[in-house]
Formats: sequence, C-alpha cells, structure tokens
Amino acid sequence: MSGPHVIRGSVVLPEAELVWRFSRSSGPGGQHVNTSDSQVELRFDLDKTQALPPVWKERALERLAGRLVDGVLSVRASEHRSQWRNRETAAVRLAALLAEATAPPPKPRRKSRIPRGINERRLREKKQRGETKRGRSGRDWT
Repeated sequence: MSGPHVIRGSVVLPEAELVWRFSRSSGPGGQHVNTSDSQVELRFDLDKTQALPPVWKERALERLAGRLVDGVLSVRASEHRSQWRNRETAAVRLAALLAEATAPPPKPRRKSRIPRGINERRLREKKQRGETKRGRSGRDWT
C-alpha cells in the first residue's frame, strides 16, 4: 500500500483492522483475466474498531446503517487490471466514505429578514413602472 490512509485530521485507517479479499474480476482482460485475482474487496469492522473517536463512530454507524452488514463496512474495486491499483482504489474509497460519514453536521441555516426599505423600494418601483405603462395607452389622445 502507499502509506496510511488518513480519514480526517490525525485519524488514520489502521492496517491491522482491514480485511482484504481477492477474487477474479469480471469483464474484459484477455488471457490475463482467467489467471489473476484482481478484484479487491476491503472490509472494515466499524462496530468493533478502536481507531475512531466515539462520537465519530456513532455518527458513522448511524449514517452508514444501510451499507453495513453486522457492523462491517465493505468496499469493492475492480476497475483496474492490476490488483495493486484496485487495492489502492478500495482503500481510498473506504477512507473517503468514512470521512464523509464522520463529518460534523452542517450548521443550521438562519433565516434572514428582508429589510423594510428594500421591500418599500421594490413596491414603489413597481407602481412607477405600472404608471409608465398606463401612460402609454392611447385613451387620452384626441
């Protein structure tokens, strides 16, 4: 692998908690495809990990509930013909998924009031525009 995969800040995916599984990838590849196990499945036990702070762990378990099977998060990669590149892709994908799932919730939007002066000016300009258009009608011409 190409070094530790940072989730966010100083929190890193621990290599000891990652479970790798390899299988033959489907799709094109010629003679090479029948002999190599290039598809990668990376599993990370989110339920039992000690690498994440408790708050992050709760947040990730809640947000990724639909993707978890018995508390285990699974990511699959088979885009490349090389097992090495698929391993890197899967690890990066897992780190990005965990980073997104552990991110703090966005700040709530505060409703802003429209200042009274802006509203009054808009209504005044509307009335003035209506007067201009009414003045264009040919009723008063003789």
